[in-house]
Order: sequence, then structure tokens, then C-alpha cells
Amino acid sequence: MSTSSTTTSRRSNNTRRRTNTTATQRSARGKAAAATRKRNTANRSAQTANRNAERAASAATTAAGQRVKAETFQVQELALQAQRPALVYVGAVLTAADNVADTAKKYRTRTSAEREVSRLQKQVSTDLKKFERRGERAKTRVERQVKKTRTRIERELRQRRTAVARTVKRNRREFERSAKNLQSDAQGLAQRVQDQVTSLV
Repeated sequence: MSTSSTTTSRRSNNTRRRTNTTATQRSARGKAAAATRKRNTANRSAQTANRNAERAASAATTAAGQRVKAETFQVQELALQAQRPALVYVGAVLTAADNVADTAKKYRTRTSAEREVSRLQKQVSTDLKKFERRGERAKTRVERQVKKTRTRIERELRQRRTAVARTVKRNRREFERSAKNLQSDAQGLAQRVQDQVTSLV
């Protein structure tokens, strides 16, 4: 009777030990699976963040390119305006020539005609010099404005490219650091679970 009771007690203890071990193993497996899911989620988050950062950099570069195109059109418009003094100069010369011809027709005698033509030639020469000086000033002003605009555009483009590159680099470092931390945490959790399973087995 005592032997039977002892045997029954041993069987009960063995059953409880197996039940505890099985429950511990299930718990360890669950924790290991949770750690794997956490690591996979961290990796996917890091990949998504990198893709988002690259898209943001691409969008910023596209915006900068569009701004450069707009500024280029503005420079072309300034160049067209720079042609105006030359056109004014040609128009003034043609107008002066027409005035000379009309004046010559008015005078029938050679002396009066020569005198009028001489006067008009002097006037034309004076006007031409004045137009030339004015055209030169306008040309210099437009060239200075074009150069200033080009320098400003190039400086802004460089600053924007640098800012975008710096932002992308900083975001990538932060995402990689976060992903490494998450991966390290997941690996640490998996190692602890494995250690617990090993100690139980």
C-alpha cells in the first residue's frame, strides 16, 4: 500500500514537471516568435523610412530644378530687353536719314541744301553719340542684373542641394540607428528567451 502511494506520487510529480516544462517551452517559443516579429517590423519600418527619405529628396531636387527653369526664363527675358537699345539705335539712324532726305527735298538751291544737310549731319552725329551712350549704359545695367541673378540662382541652388543632402543624410542616420536599436532589442530578447529555454531544458 505504501509502495503504491509512493509510485502514484512520483507519477503525479513527473506529470506536473512535464506540464510546467511544456508551458515554459510554449512561453519561450511565444517570446521568441514575438522577438522575431518585432525585428521584422523594425526592418520594414527602416526600409519604409529610407524610401520616404529618398522620395522627399527627389521631390526637393525636382522643385529646385523647376525654380532654376523659372529663373532661366527670367534671364532670357532680361536678354530680350537688352536688345531694345540696339533696336532703338537702328530706328534712330533710319529716322535721321529720312529727315535728311525730306529736308533736302525742301531746298532747291545747292547752297541752302548743303547748309541744311551739314546742320542735320551734325545733329545726327550728336544724336547717334547720345543714343550710343544710352545704349551702352542700358547694356551694362542689364548685364550686371543678369550676372547678379545668375549668381543668386546658383547660390540658392547650391544651398538647397546642400540642405536636402544634409536632411537626407541625417534622416538616414536616425532611421539606421533606430533600426539597429530595435534589432538589438529583438536579438537581446531572443537571447534571453533562448537562455531561459536552455536553463529549463
